[in-house]
Amino acid sequence: MTRTASSIHASRIFRLALLAGIAALLGGCASFSADGGVGTAQTIAYSELNKDVVKIGDDASAGTAKARVDKLLKAPLTADSAVQIALLNNRGLQAAFNELGIAEAQMVAASLPPNPRFGISKLSGRFEIEIERQVAASLLALATLPARAEIARDRFGAAQLRAAEAVLKLAAETRRQYYRTVAANAQATFFQQAKASSDAASELFKRLGESGGINKLNQAREFAFDAELGAQLAQARLQQRQERERLVRQLGLWGDDLKFKLPGTLPPLPPLKTVKAVEAEALRKRIDVQIARSELDLLAKSLGLTQATRFVNDIDLLGRRTYDRGRTILADGDIEREAKRSRTLELEIEIPLYDFGQSRVVQAEQTYMQAANKLAEKAVNVRSEAREAYTAYRGSHEIARQYQSNVLPLRKIIQDEALLQYNGMLIDVTQLIVDARGRILSNVAAINARRDVWIAHTDFKHAIIGGGVGAGGGGAVVASAGGGDAPAH
Repeated sequence: MTRTASSIHASRIFRLALLAGIAALLGGCASFSADGGVGTAQTIAYSELNKDVVKIGDDASAGTAKARVDKLLKAPLTADSAVQIALLNNRGLQAAFNELGIAEAQMVAASLPPNPRFGISKLSGRFEIEIERQVAASLLALATLPARAEIARDRFGAAQLRAAEAVLKLAAETRRQYYRTVAANAQATFFQQAKASSDAASELFKRLGESGGINKLNQAREFAFDAELGAQLAQARLQQRQERERLVRQLGLWGDDLKFKLPGTLPPLPPLKTVKAVEAEALRKRIDVQIARSELDLLAKSLGLTQATRFVNDIDLLGRRTYDRGRTILADGDIEREAKRSRTLELEIEIPLYDFGQSRVVQAEQTYMQAANKLAEKAVNVRSEAREAYTAYRGSHEIARQYQSNVLPLRKIIQDEALLQYNGMLIDVTQLIVDARGRILSNVAAINARRDVWIAHTDFKHAIIGGGVGAGGGGAVVASAGGGDAPAH
């Protein structure tokens, strides 16, 4: 590392020109936005989700959000109202908006000229005194300020997209959890009905056994199934409580707000959509692809700045003003006073002598290529994720329609016909109970299938717009009761 310094006298005109240049730079500095940078997230939330997003920064905004949440909680929750509550009330999302505020503060700071460094020193003795004042600033930072400010703005733009991604992710997770919770409620209800039917059948089998009307084997099968069904009902109720608590965390609720109501059944199947050009739409809309593109552009600009400054690490301009006053005692005893003032400018340049900035350039180039390869990988994965989500949506829709259109109607026919035959003394009570249980378990499977359709519908939507692709139906599925030869209800 070498240092070059030159000392010259500075004129008043030079100082005025320097001050004018700094004033012009200050006039072009970035300032804080009125919305805290959440405008991008608000636009995407409204256009893609038809939902409102607010950043809570004071008591007024907090009160407005709380009033709206309270209003939504008065009615049984729907998937849309649950998402809106989460977007208004989830503190994790507000923390993401705080992170966005930090990024905006960093952008504003990066757009400011480098701070000058002031120093003053005083040296005094018996007959003399010297006062030195210094002002130093980085000329390299000043010269590269427009480029650095532009990079800071682009970095803040990427942070805005990440905040929008957090909104989409929370909306997707809340919607999935809503469907899981409602399905768990409906599943527990059906198992409760199955247990009530099993209890009545067990009482009947007990009486028949006492009168000798049924053998011990069939009686033991019924009692075993009733016990297993009781355990599965307890499991269903446990799952119901767990899914509700997971939804509570997404909604950010506590205290009296936990008394919110949910519908007893899932909504009807959504109409099956035929979407053309799924891959192209995903590449155009996916928020994570937009983030990757913006970060790649940002790295490209950073690489250009690195190339431009590779041969100089820093340039400092030092302004010094010195006042020197001394006294000399002459032979006749008189005192001669002398005062000197001087002004100098020093230019200090730091040069990367050993590699001429090559290591910085290589690091920037490799970082850029890494981001480019990650973007290419994401483009491939996004296409695949969109196709996979659409396939899962269509497949789960077909499965649910089979239950709704074929399985459940046939189960009802079987139960009705079995009841007629039982009344006609054509079959015994064991077969009637088997058919009744089969219908109840088919209804439970139909609930799970309908839940999976709505979750797949959510996954498909967010495979297009971003916010995370789910892992399918999820949630524990209560097992069917009994073995292959066990009586059913």
